[in-house]
Amino acid sequence: MTKNPQKQITILGEAILPGESKTIYMEIAKLHNTTKLKIPIIVQRSKIEGPVVLFSAGIHGDEINGVEIVRQLIAKKINKPKTGTIICIPIINMFGFVNRSREFPDGRDLNRVFPGSKKGSLASRFAFHILTEIMPIVNYAVDFHSGGASRFNASQIRLVQNDAELKVLADVFNAPFTLYSKNIAGSFRNSSEKLKVKMLLFEGGKSLDINISIADDGVNGAKRLLSHLNMLDPKHSTKEQNSSSIYIEKSRWIRAKSSGLLHDCNTIGSYVKKGTLLATITDPFGKFEQKVKAPNDGYIINANHSPIVYQGDAIYHISNLISNKE
Repeated sequence: MTKNPQKQITILGEAILPGESKTIYMEIAKLHNTTKLKIPIIVQRSKIEGPVVLFSAGIHGDEINGVEIVRQLIAKKINKPKTGTIICIPIINMFGFVNRSREFPDGRDLNRVFPGSKKGSLASRFAFHILTEIMPIVNYAVDFHSGGASRFNASQIRLVQNDAELKVLADVFNAPFTLYSKNIAGSFRNSSEKLKVKMLLFEGGKSLDINISIADDGVNGAKRLLSHLNMLDPKHSTKEQNSSSIYIEKSRWIRAKSSGLLHDCNTIGSYVKKGTLLATITDPFGKFEQKVKAPNDGYIINANHSPIVYQGDAIYHISNLISNKE
């Protein structure tokens, strides 16, 4: 396979010519009751040469916000490019999606087994096929995620530091927040970087939930990215943000000092001053009430929305070093 979008591209043995649209089904394994489980790969090609862009979601099967973003890109026909090729995979981990679970049936986190193995575990085999069948033809990618374990992420792009091209793409996407984050060994993003694919990782919302505002942030960011690459059909206007993305270089977790019921003050996405009340933790019997306050000035970029927490649980993620875009 080649990264030259002027020519025929091939995914899982199926050819897609310039100007063609095709849905290709990846079927690596069946369910335990022999039911086939197919993962749709939706490919739209322009007749005009241009980059190949991948929009993917559902690598964790319970992260529905990302699935909704890619679904909207398809339903609104934003994935029909003016130039180049757009590949959409709304649900990579179909097994987890069916079971409302983060992991694969083998108990593995798909986002920790890349680059995978042709003869390894089920998750490892999926990772291998994604990297060998799809990523070699991709130039740019956005992988959409949500917070796990009831933790709600403010809309944010994550990228590694000291990559000038990724920095430009993050500026163009212009999510409310942009975090510098190292690639994790075994992750989709880490393996994609080794294949010279420029990948942005989007985080927004929480698991097993669809949030309209988060979906809007993801869709509008994708449109701005496509416009920057000269791929967006002119009928899809881009929505400019009123402000530039806030870059966060360092942050810290605030952890529960007691177990109990968590009463959140809804500060997600807000700038708070040191000492601001973020939540209270109570017992169910009215015996105690403990205040959770901001330890420093900063933005709340993640909030635990679980009504029950245990001592030591991460409940808020707050920035403590902010930088300008430049």
